[in-house]
Amino acid sequence: MNLRLLLADDHRMFREALRALLERNPEFEIVGESGDGNEIVELVRERSPDIVCLDIDLPGLNGIEITRRLAESQPKVRVIALSVFSDRGYITDMLNAGAAAYVTKAAAGAELLRAIDAVSRNRSYLCPDATDAVREALVGRSDSGIRLGARETEVLKLVATGLTSAQIAEKMEIAQSTVEVHRRNIMRKLDVDSAIGLTRYAIRHGLVSSN
Repeated sequence: MNLRLLLADDHRMFREALRALLERNPEFEIVGESGDGNEIVELVRERSPDIVCLDIDLPGLNGIEITRRLAESQPKVRVIALSVFSDRGYITDMLNAGAAAYVTKAAAGAELLRAIDAVSRNRSYLCPDATDAVREALVGRSDSGIRLGARETEVLKLVATGLTSAQIAEKMEIAQSTVEVHRRNIMRKLDVDSAIGLTRYAIRHGLVSSN
């Protein structure tokens, strides 16, 4: 029996490349694809895939929330997270939401095939980039806490200058939902619960001027 796969990524060329890769395997059947986060949960319900290859940064509903909803409504469906990010925050958020595997887009290809093989046998899988990020985060603790990723540091600086999530998203040319994920990760890492707390941290550590 063929393994039923659904592709969810808003970059059409990347989605087509994934489809071309996966269709080489006669044991795989692509049962659907979409680039709209709001469509994914319903599409999964309609097409009944075994595995969803899911981009985290989708317009509409982001991959973390989609994974969470699928875990509640379609618990037999396995999610493989796809992302350009290898930050520990993204990885842990996706795994906590219910994803079975995490593969960075830079490693997509052979690593995606390994992830599909693993989750089809009810195992979890992290690509080497994701494994390294988790390992570095675990050993990279210091007296000042967990190190922030480059993207998180950039978001923190912009929050500290008073920009809203929408303004940060426009400036960084990423989805607002992605900015919100970064903010939550930063707050969790720094153990603060407000933009004021983030600003104080940024000033204290010389990321922005106090003037």
